[in-house]
Amino acid sequence: MRYTLILLTAIFFISCNWAKQKAKNTVNKTGEIVAKTGAEFADGVAKGVEKTFKNEVIISQELKNSGLSSGKIIINSSDSTVDNILTAYLIFDKTIDKNITVKVFNQDGQEYGRVRQAVKGEKGEAKYIDFVFDKRTNIDGKGKVTFE
Repeated sequence: MRYTLILLTAIFFISCNWAKQKAKNTVNKTGEIVAKTGAEFADGVAKGVEKTFKNEVIISQELKNSGLSSGKIIINSSDSTVDNILTAYLIFDKTIDKNITVKVFNQDGQEYGRVRQAVKGEKGEAKYIDFVFDKRTNIDGKGKVTFE
């Protein structure tokens, strides 16, 4: 009787440990699936937002001839306003020191913002430059941006 009780107790503890390990593995696997799905969802949302905020960017022929081109264009906000800062990654193939006018247009081609700013860069340099529009200018996600 005593051996039977010891044997049953041992089987009970072994089965509890097996169930505990199985539950732990299931929880871990579920966590991995949820994390992967969440990451894929976030990536999809980010790409959707990135596509939504695409403006056509046009650099005047004069600026191109001066050796200016652009990379990424980002729309930012200041502390007191929303989406009134256009941050442009500008690439200088030649040394430039001139005033540049940046204009923003809506989807219908109507201008709704303009800023003129001195831009200076050395040949071979590339950097981000902020163009701060009037605080009432809310740069749309779709439309056109021109550099003149």
